[in-house]
Amino acid sequence: MKKLVKIIEDFIKEDRNVVPFVNFLRYVGPGILVTVGFIDPGNWATNVFAGSMYGYKLLWVISLSTVMLIILQHNAAHLGIVTGYCLSEATSIFINNKLSKIILTSAVIASISTSTAELLGTAIALNMLFKIPIKIGAALSALVIFFVLYSNSYKRLEKIIIGFVSLIGLSFLFEVYLVNINWRTAALSWVIPVIPHNSIVIIMSVLGAVVMPHNLFLHSEIIQSRQWNLQDESVVKKQLKYEFLDTLFSMLIGWAINSAMVLLSAATFYEKGIVVDRLEQAGELLKPIVGSGASIVFAIALLFSGFSSTVTSGMAGGSIFAGIFKEPYNIKDKHTRAGIFISLITALVVIFLVKDSFRVLILSQMILSIQLPITVFTQVYLTSSKRVMKGYANENFSKAILIFLAIIITVLNVKLLIDTIL
Repeated sequence: MKKLVKIIEDFIKEDRNVVPFVNFLRYVGPGILVTVGFIDPGNWATNVFAGSMYGYKLLWVISLSTVMLIILQHNAAHLGIVTGYCLSEATSIFINNKLSKIILTSAVIASISTSTAELLGTAIALNMLFKIPIKIGAALSALVIFFVLYSNSYKRLEKIIIGFVSLIGLSFLFEVYLVNINWRTAALSWVIPVIPHNSIVIIMSVLGAVVMPHNLFLHSEIIQSRQWNLQDESVVKKQLKYEFLDTLFSMLIGWAINSAMVLLSAATFYEKGIVVDRLEQAGELLKPIVGSGASIVFAIALLFSGFSSTVTSGMAGGSIFAGIFKEPYNIKDKHTRAGIFISLITALVVIFLVKDSFRVLILSQMILSIQLPITVFTQVYLTSSKRVMKGYANENFSKAILIFLAIIITVLNVKLLIDTIL
């Protein structure tokens, strides 16, 4: 808390000729891009189910997972700022060649898995809005996303994604406004942990849907792509300070939107005794409860979420694959383009081959459960190494917290994987 207060004080004092908030906006972008992965269709599915099954009781899981996410994403961005390498490049450069290839190949598979779930979410939204068949919707979405990724720079993509996140947030403000929320119960549920009977699997699913491997790779890539003078220590410290504020601000937006999903589901489906385990079902059931307008807004927000999260998962795929060759993300480079192509096309093939969309989501979650601990432990190893980070390596206290979080994530994901298989 003292660190946060100090950062904010320095931020306000830094440039008295510029309104502090305006000064801060210059640095907003990387965190928002990562936030998209925090509000993707997978999160929608788990949050809607959690709210319909347990009401407001699991809101504390959103709060806990957001705190974990802030720590891990800040650490990933820390790596990019200090070294000038993204997580994928750093893995190739500082870890044994054979081991690094195993780590990054598994990360590419995780990126494909993520893109599969995101494309599917976009296709479901198109089906809800325009009755377009799921497979055709997925193919159309992939084509549009290829065009966006192959023709846009980071800055233009940041503006597009910020716009989408804003629209998603406004959509849920509208949805929450339409229903009667028990705000006293919600406020207590955000901070007081309650574990209802038979809820451990959904608790782990919510946690697992928040911290995702591709986001750790993506954040380290985006933050280092801004190209500043790494030889000037004051520049590095300034970037670290603003990155933390950007990450904190962006993750809190993600917390608010995820909370709104649970609030909406609790106030509508839970109150009516309806359990919702499919996104298509949620849109249809909102009509008689809240009205057709709410159902349409829900589908539009899902479309924005699916589209923007597929863009970022494609970028992550390009970054990871380029890193195997010790290269940064560069849309003009063949390795970056190949990574994007592999991530999106393989995801599309999976959607076409597997008939049951619910099975696709389950499969993608299983793959992420296996890979996430690999990425987290790799990141903690790199950011704790003085050879990699020099004077900015994790201090003992920070290292202990990161290792503790890595162990928690590993245990939860292994348990979730076992429960999913059995």
